[in-house]
Parts: sequence; C-alpha cells; structure tokens
Amino acid sequence: MSATPQQPLALAQWLRQQQHALSHVSPTPDIEARLCLCHVLGVTNSYLYSHPEQMLTAAQSAQLNALLDKRLLGEPLAYILGYWHFYDLRLEVAAATLIPRPDTEILVEQALALGLPEQACVLDLGTGTGAIALALAHNRPQWQLTAVDYVAAAVTLAKRNKKALNINNCTVMQSDWFSDLGNQQFDLIVSNPPYIEPQDPHLIALKFEPLTALISADNGMADITKIVAQASRYLNSGGWLWLEHGYDQALAVQALFVQAGFQQVESKRDYGDNWRITGGKKAD
Repeated sequence: MSATPQQPLALAQWLRQQQHALSHVSPTPDIEARLCLCHVLGVTNSYLYSHPEQMLTAAQSAQLNALLDKRLLGEPLAYILGYWHFYDLRLEVAAATLIPRPDTEILVEQALALGLPEQACVLDLGTGTGAIALALAHNRPQWQLTAVDYVAAAVTLAKRNKKALNINNCTVMQSDWFSDLGNQQFDLIVSNPPYIEPQDPHLIALKFEPLTALISADNGMADITKIVAQASRYLNSGGWLWLEHGYDQALAVQALFVQAGFQQVESKRDYGDNWRITGGKKAD
C-alpha cells in the first residue's frame, strides 16, 4: 500500500488524506501525520496550522511517501525518523533500545516530586536511550545522575543523547543492573526494566523493538524481583526506589517492596489510568 499523493497537495489536504491511511496502523494518525510533515519540511507544528494552503513539492512528496510506506508496514515512526520526544527532550532512538513512551513520564514526574537532597545522587537502571536519566538531569542540574545499561549499543546511544543535549551532570556506563557500580550509594534509584512475560500477546505489536528490553521470566517479574532485592544496599538511608511495571503487576511489586523492608510503599497510575509505577523508601 502506498501513501504517495497522485497529484500535488496542499499541507491541509495531505494531512486529511494521510490521517486516513495511518489510522490502519496508528492510534494517533493525526499526530503521526503532522510529525512526518514537520520532519520533511523542517518546521514546527504551529507552522502547519498557519500555512495550510502551502503546496508540497515533488521532492517533499517523495520523501513523505518513503516515510509513510515504511510506517504502513508497521515500523514505528520513531525508528523511521530516528528520534522521538520525551519529557520535552528530543532523543535519538535506534533499534537497540525501546522507544520512550509517555507513560514512563509519570516515573520522571514522581522522581522530581520527591523531597530529595539538593545535590541528590540518582541511579537509572536499564537506561536505554537515556530518557529517564537525561530528563531528570535536565530538570535538576544540581543532581548527579548515573545511567547504566547492559547493552553496549544502548550505552553508546545514551552517551550521544547526553552530548547532543549538552547535559553535564549525568554519567553513562555499561553495567548488568548493579554489577559494575561498586560501593556507590544513591538517594534515588529509578528503572523501567523488562516486565512483559514471554507469551504476552501484546508483544506482537512490539515486534520491531528489542525483546531483551521487553520480556522477563517468571511472568515478567524476574528483573523487577532482582532489582528490588538488591536495591537497598545501594541506597542511602531514607533513599527511594521507584520502578515501572505492567498494568496488572502493582500488587505483586508492592509485595516485593514490603518483603525487602521498604516503607511508604505505594503505586501510582499512568495517563491511561493504569497502575504503572511502584515505589518505596529505605528506612532512615
């Protein structure tokens, strides 16, 4: 199926036409169509509203066609464009990492709302693109972030994003969870670990993303269990651990926190009203 216009179209006409095509593969066809136009034209979204009658050139139409044909085959738009936005940051993305998602922003918001020391040390486990760590570092320049990932390609990508965003208060390194952190201590540990069970039917919709960043054994709980069990030894007294998890895992994750001795254990919902993150505090 091709998304190529058969004749020159104005921006508004193109948007109407391609929103219909994209509705077959995207829950947000309007947003994706606008992102494609902004990418090819090198403009902001507000430009599209103020110039609806501008005509696409043949070269622009050809570029748009190339993008949309890939999207109509199911490839995520973030991978096609090579970047995505997260918490007001533009991040380079690649097939070695998950695409940052809006639901994960609730983890950033919770971290920023905690009463941490002014110069807090914060650890992001399984950083991927660096989204969580870089968002925190950007919003709290007095904090010191450490971002780790087991996958070397993810570490390289997160370092590129750090450099592109000119963020100087974040160290990115390779580590299998806590394995290479030595005796470092933190005031907060955050993570969006793999939490989908291998047989979950939702994986079909995520076939372009790296399975190692998605699936976990023991009904999706293996990595979460490991992190919760080991986190206390890397937390300062009164430090916090907050994790993202599946919509139906909140009670099981809370039980792990309680078992590990955390206090003030609670879960919070994401923007879709699903239980998405759970956290707790190490005893003072």
